[in-house]
This record gives sequence, structure tokens and C-alpha cells, in this order.
Amino acid sequence: MQQDSADYRSARSPASPIAGPAVDRRTFIAAAAAAAGTASVAFAQSAKPAAPTAPAAPAEADGPFTLPPLPYAPEALEPAIDAETMRIHHGKHHAAYVKNLNAAVKGMNVTGSVESLIAAIDALPADKRTAIRNNGGGHANHSLFWLTLAPKGTAGEPTKELAAAIEKDLGGMTAMRDALTSNAMARFGSGWSWLIVTPERTLAVTNSPNQDSPLMRGIAERPGTPIFGIDVWEHAYYLKYQNRRADYVKAVLDSIAWTEVSKRYTAALA
Repeated sequence: MQQDSADYRSARSPASPIAGPAVDRRTFIAAAAAAAGTASVAFAQSAKPAAPTAPAAPAEADGPFTLPPLPYAPEALEPAIDAETMRIHHGKHHAAYVKNLNAAVKGMNVTGSVESLIAAIDALPADKRTAIRNNGGGHANHSLFWLTLAPKGTAGEPTKELAAAIEKDLGGMTAMRDALTSNAMARFGSGWSWLIVTPERTLAVTNSPNQDSPLMRGIAERPGTPIFGIDVWEHAYYLKYQNRRADYVKAVLDSIAWTEVSKRYTAALA
């Protein structure tokens, strides 16, 4: 008992959870336990995972074109595409295309969409054509890309009309995936693999270099209206997949927003 009293006296320092005279040993132990519990709760609260990041609002544009916000949080496509890649890809690369496109069209009377602009690429002034081809293509291609990808569990299914066209024109869903994969892997360096609606109103799979689009008259090897595309520039996948382009392509094909692609198919036919 004498030893207990000595231990208790030594514990009553300014740093102890309780202070003041005439506190018995049982009260001291209870107060210390309560303080430890409060610290545990505080630690548990600080250790909670961060809430999902809301898509950033687009910056004010200096021209007719603006960076569209992502239709989901940057981490929404994980594990297919990681959040850091999405932030850099959208907020840096796509934003740069928009900025450079606005600079390229300065002094021009541009009133339509970026798609209508690049569709008439062969009619643009020669001194503007290359910058609009690269940056207008980059803006149009990425704007399509974000919308035709879906977070896991929200991809939907192709409409009956689109499913029938995939079967008739491409040999079915598996054959379509194989064709998109082959085109993505065959594109040397940077570019895109595309699912398009041709001028003959059929589906086709093609690819293009750099930021070229099937919309570009006089440039596109296989012209048409793109309804889905796979970005195979290294900035689209290198942080997560490094040189494993095939793994990235499979992940993208597993993330197709079929509801959006179906809408685009119907619009292209119209």
C-alpha cells in the first residue's frame, strides 16, 4: 500500500490527465483511461479515408473553347485508370490543347463546335491548319474520351440497334474488342483506336496517329464519326501500366460507357 501511494504521487505531475489535490487512485486510473479513449477516437477520425474528390471546375477560357469538367471524380475509374493519371491527363494535357487551340483560332470568326471546326480542316487557312489539327483534334478526342468511359457498375449495355450493328458489321462484341485492341497495339507511337460510323452508315474500327480524328476531311485514312476511342498516348497510361499498353487497352474496353456510345451511334445515323 505504501508503494502504491508513492507511485500515485509520482504520477501526479503537471502532464498528468488530472490535476489538483485529494484525488484517490481509482479516480486517477479512470481519468487516464478516459483520456486514452479520447486520443484513440481522435486518431481513428484522422485515419478515415479522404472523401472522393469532386471534379474540378474548368478554368476561365481565353477564347471560344473551354475545358469541360470530368463527368466523374478523378478516382472514379479505378482500378482501370488511376486518379493521378486522370488529374494530369485532364487538367494538364487536355487543358493545354484547349489553351493552344484558343491561341490558334485567335482572329478567326469561330462560332461552331470543335468537331465542326476540325471536320473542315482542309478548308482552314494554311498557316492555322497544323495548330488546329493538333490542338483541335486533342480537344475533340479527349472530350469524347471522358464521356465514353464509365465508373465500374455504371457502364450500361448497348441498345438493341447498336448491338445488332456490332454483330452485323463487326462480327460481334468479341470481334469488335479484338479489332479495337489490334488497332490500338498496331499504332506505332502516339494515337487513337476508334469505333466509327462510316459515311455508309456502318460500323468500322480504325486508328489514327497523334491527335488526328476520323472527322478530319482529307486527312483521316478511314473517315467517319467517332463514337468511341482509346487514347494510346503514353501519358494516358504510363503512370499505372508503364509499357503494358495491352493491359491498359483491356481495362479501357472493360470501362466503355455503353449508354453514351449508344446515344452517339443514334446521333451519327441521324
